Amino acid sequence: MQLIIVESPHKAKTIEKFLKGKYKVDASKGHVRDLPVNYMGINLNKNFEPYYVISPDKKDDIKRLTDEAKKAEAVYLATDPDREGEAISWHLKEVLGLSDEQVNRIEFNEISEKAVNYALSHPRKIDMNLVDAQQARRVLDRIVGYSISPCASSRLNENLSAGRVQSVALKMVVDREREIESFVPQEYWNIKADVKPQGKSSFKVLLTDKNGKKYKPSNGEEALAVENKLKNADFIVGSVKKTITKSHAPAPYITSTMQQDGSIRLNITAPQVMQIAQRLYEGVNTPNGNIALITYMRTDSVRISDDAIKSAREYIKNAYGEEYVPAKPNYYKTKNNAQDAHEAIRPIDVRRTPDSVAEFLDKNQLKLYKLIYDRFIASQMSEAQYDSVAVSVNADEYTLKTNGKTLIFKGYTAVYDDTKKEEDDESGNATLPPLQEGERLELKSLIKEQKFTKPPVRYTEATLIKNMEDKGIGRPSTYATIMAKLSDKKREYVRKEKKYLVPNDISYKLIDFLVKYFPSIMEISFTARMETALDDIGEGGKDWHKLIADFYVPFDKLLRASRVTEKICDKCGSPMIINSGKYGAYYACSNYPVCQNIVPVNKKTVIPTDKICPKCGGIMVEREGKFGKFLACSNYPKCKNTVSLTESVGVCPDCGSPTKKMMSKSGKVFYGCSTFPKCKFMSWDIPTGDKCPECGEYLIKVDGKIKCSNKKCKYEANGK
Repeated sequence: MQLIIVESPHKAKTIEKFLKGKYKVDASKGHVRDLPVNYMGINLNKNFEPYYVISPDKKDDIKRLTDEAKKAEAVYLATDPDREGEAISWHLKEVLGLSDEQVNRIEFNEISEKAVNYALSHPRKIDMNLVDAQQARRVLDRIVGYSISPCASSRLNENLSAGRVQSVALKMVVDREREIESFVPQEYWNIKADVKPQGKSSFKVLLTDKNGKKYKPSNGEEALAVENKLKNADFIVGSVKKTITKSHAPAPYITSTMQQDGSIRLNITAPQVMQIAQRLYEGVNTPNGNIALITYMRTDSVRISDDAIKSAREYIKNAYGEEYVPAKPNYYKTKNNAQDAHEAIRPIDVRRTPDSVAEFLDKNQLKLYKLIYDRFIASQMSEAQYDSVAVSVNADEYTLKTNGKTLIFKGYTAVYDDTKKEEDDESGNATLPPLQEGERLELKSLIKEQKFTKPPVRYTEATLIKNMEDKGIGRPSTYATIMAKLSDKKREYVRKEKKYLVPNDISYKLIDFLVKYFPSIMEISFTARMETALDDIGEGGKDWHKLIADFYVPFDKLLRASRVTEKICDKCGSPMIINSGKYGAYYACSNYPVCQNIVPVNKKTVIPTDKICPKCGGIMVEREGKFGKFLACSNYPKCKNTVSLTESVGVCPDCGSPTKKMMSKSGKVFYGCSTFPKCKFMSWDIPTGDKCPECGEYLIKVDGKIKCSNKKCKYEANGK
């Protein structure tokens, strides 16, 4: 028996279908070991070597795989075809005790019988350059995150996390919001003229120039003066430019463009896009077993295999006609900083149309598969063609213009339409009569409209990912994780208003802190250069230890400086530094170990009240704990009586008592019945005390609206 180890059980099922019992296929279920969760796990004094640990929940998987590997004639490591997958194969080799000399690493960009069998016949050794590149990224991000996060948390007295790429992305969102807040609108006026050539239909032109220079009236008086001049001017056609314009098909998807289109066209988040794509890649259940539908979804290459191009061209010819097939195949250039390890994202088999597999997919799976399928087919289709007309009209010293554009051949837009509708006030009227230069026009009417310049538009997930990609920040495989961290419910650095990303108050404080104390880390150019350096390790020739060492020396100086405060030690007069420990932030003397003075940042104060303990007659004092303020008997620990002072918010739907705002051990707010433990009701949202008129579940108040707590129920009412 020969053993193949993959990452996902779904992937294992799909591959077993092809191999028909010749191999045993098992799954590691992701990483088998990783850096520890509760501490950095990097030896800063020993060449930055990482310390890997096996998660308790992976012990059974490792034992099973170890037993299977011992019995197997050969073991093949078939984890995903990227750096992280290479690293997982290396970890598996280490944990299972496989030889360094074994040629047992196989990879495939698609889960098809042809691809898997080809991979099995072409095994190789584990690529340690790729492993080192992944290790370098993990070590670098761990050092930055586990060093800056406690420092920021202590300084700002909040539970915060900072990251090498995540924080730069957050800075982009904060900077954009500050641009919007400081934006001063500038007034301008649009003036349109409805003009008519003799014996022909009228059309509209927009004022664009004055004396050959770009021009817009800047106020109402100026607009009125222009209007009066135009009323008495002769309108004459200045130029008519007719051209046939062509629009080339877009490249097939890479990870970032798929995430962007998923957000724009399907209204799903980047993490959701990647989860759905993962399933389409690994395989979906059908009556004939698991079937994989798309090639690997983590890629920044737009390359397509010759076989796939040939299949697409044949399909296009049969489905749309020969005129939709370009004379030569369409090839696309991958960006210079991209890793051209494998193909773009495409359907494995063009004969598996979205309609043919619709019954096996859920709603979002079908939408994303159709998007990937259509984009790939469109990428190999002919150009769309348009009849374009650009007309300028002269009136006194002013020039007015309009453009017309008529589709004459759909080309790739028959499958995937990426044309953007232009605003009417900028494009004029698309329907134009035949015109001749020098032709006189009759002025039918003038329309003037007051306008104001608009502030920059807030980022959406799609535009933030595009800007990160354009600036070289992060890599395609990291974008979904970054988006998830920014919107993390525990910290909520950004919130969504409709589809736009809006930073919360804590984000401003965090970014200001990071820019002040870690300016180089927050520079976009630095982050982009670091990504390139990490890529160089993967391509060989660079020692990852040196990269980390070169980074750490200046970083450590910044880190030390960020911890020095203005507080003076009351024992020796030295500056105090701020540290973060098990029980929170504290000040420590910078003259350590000569002076070992430490002072808590937030001393827990005890406030006496005029209330008497009903159990022992002692004075009650006010304290504050993780569940909010409470009264405690001053005779503690002899008397342990406490009374919660936490605010009552909401009504228990089970017993009608008030519910109290409380906090779980993980820091998440919830609402529990004030009569606990008599009534054990709890909710993550504020309960109204009423029941849903449609399904009977309890109602909650969310974002000013009354909604049903049952997510499947669509009941909603005004919360006022």
